[in-house]
Amino acid sequence: MDLLSRSLVPEEAHETKRRARAFADETILPVAAEYDTSGEYPSDVVGAAQEADLAGQYVPAAYGGEDWSLAERLAVVEEFFRADGGIGLALQLVDFGAKVVTMYGTDDQKERLLPPVAAGETITGLAATEPRGGSDLARMETTARREGDEYVLDGEKYWTSNGVVADWIVVYARTGEESGHDGYSLFVVPTDDPGYDAEPITEKMGLRGSQQARVELDGVRVPVANRLGEEGQGFYNLARFFNYGRIAVAGHGIGLAAAAIEEAWAYVHDRELYDAAVADNQTVQHRLVEMREQFEAARALTWTACEHVAAGENPAFWASLAKARATRTAERVAREATQLHGGEGLRTETRVNRVFRDAKYPSVYEGPNAVQRDIAYGHWPDA
Repeated sequence: MDLLSRSLVPEEAHETKRRARAFADETILPVAAEYDTSGEYPSDVVGAAQEADLAGQYVPAAYGGEDWSLAERLAVVEEFFRADGGIGLALQLVDFGAKVVTMYGTDDQKERLLPPVAAGETITGLAATEPRGGSDLARMETTARREGDEYVLDGEKYWTSNGVVADWIVVYARTGEESGHDGYSLFVVPTDDPGYDAEPITEKMGLRGSQQARVELDGVRVPVANRLGEEGQGFYNLARFFNYGRIAVAGHGIGLAAAAIEEAWAYVHDRELYDAAVADNQTVQHRLVEMREQFEAARALTWTACEHVAAGENPAFWASLAKARATRTAERVAREATQLHGGEGLRTETRVNRVFRDAKYPSVYEGPNAVQRDIAYGHWPDA
């Protein structure tokens, strides 16, 4: 069963997709359960993906990367998340901060920061959310105070991608006197700077192979040369960046939904009940068909949205629409697949249970789905 067919994927992404599928089957799937159990960061898998040019390649060719298009990014995350959500997220986040630098960095910043990411020597991250801020980017409290040729950063970040393992992260901080859309800026912060302290968030329900952290910034000093974009433009720059990120998150949902359907199909056709395969029951057949209907609709929307966002055609609307639909579909399909497994679906060591737990996350990060509907309504075409 090949649910992630090439039919919707632009030809430019076919070869990258093929390499991602092979890597996922050969390298991610065999160790997925192990990392889900341990909760450790999959350094060996990340290193293998970097060597295979499948992590850290969302970097322009001029700086050593493969200059992936948004379609290539989506094709890769679909495949990786089908294999495992936690490891798939760890691989995607290698160049998470690097994409921000690509979009808003100066030539000097790109030359300094991007080649090591493309070469597999550097891991990046992003710190936007705070314990009290949630998704309200206009209410974050971390500050960046300018002193001469430096900024001094103070505050606390939460659910920071790669906060411990990254070599540097992009930090979203308030530079204006008052909070609000015009009062924030973005900074590259090396994680070995004095005053930077991070600890991983443990005991997570799902995505255990990826790393998120609580980060404290206590008088961290960075040069003005580490500010990305103009001062006060951080809110708007981050919002544009998330349009790309939300297409990838839609891909997270698609990959997880594909894994759930695969597991459900295999289980009900293999298991017998009352001297007949469970799949012979018409109710079970209808449930499988409904899962497939939801999956195909979500995937078609995701790839349509990818095309619009890449072309700059009302990207906020399409990215939010796709993110909300695909991640909601992942939750529903994973729940149904787990239910079809009966008692077996309750065992944490099964793949379907892992998918069920992982599928809760994408509907929350990069803006929960209720926020996505607000964004989509606010950017309704021709309204």
